[in-house]
Amino acid sequence: MSVEASVAADNGNDVAIARIDDPVMVPGRRDFLQYRELGVTAASGGSIRAQVTSATQGLSEPTGWHVHLCEGQFVYMLSGWVDLAFAGGRVERMKAGDSFYIPGGTPHNEIATSDKFELLEVSIPADMGTETCDAPD
Repeated sequence: MSVEASVAADNGNDVAIARIDDPVMVPGRRDFLQYRELGVTAASGGSIRAQVTSATQGLSEPTGWHVHLCEGQFVYMLSGWVDLAFAGGRVERMKAGDSFYIPGGTPHNEIATSDKFELLEVSIPADMGTETCDAPD
């Protein structure tokens, strides 16, 4: 197993080590994506989740407007790009090296992606729900 919990910290949490040569793949929100668990969920007692998300085919249609039930979601683009739509007609193309933070409850819609991409996603707490919502004005 590539995620190792070791050396209990003073606050009771564990150090987690994820090895690239033995990835732990987990199910995620979208069937067309692959999710690599980095061990942070277990090590933090569920207070933080960190995963690498990758795609080998581009988004065929927008995901639809939705919100995440969490305190916040941070994403760092490792490769490729993702187009995100926000309220007020704002559209942002996030490419390799870019990052974004979306506060929980913020409506957004992934509208397009490169054919291949990889990103690091961190959410607080680890159990981040997703609900569809109406498109904002």
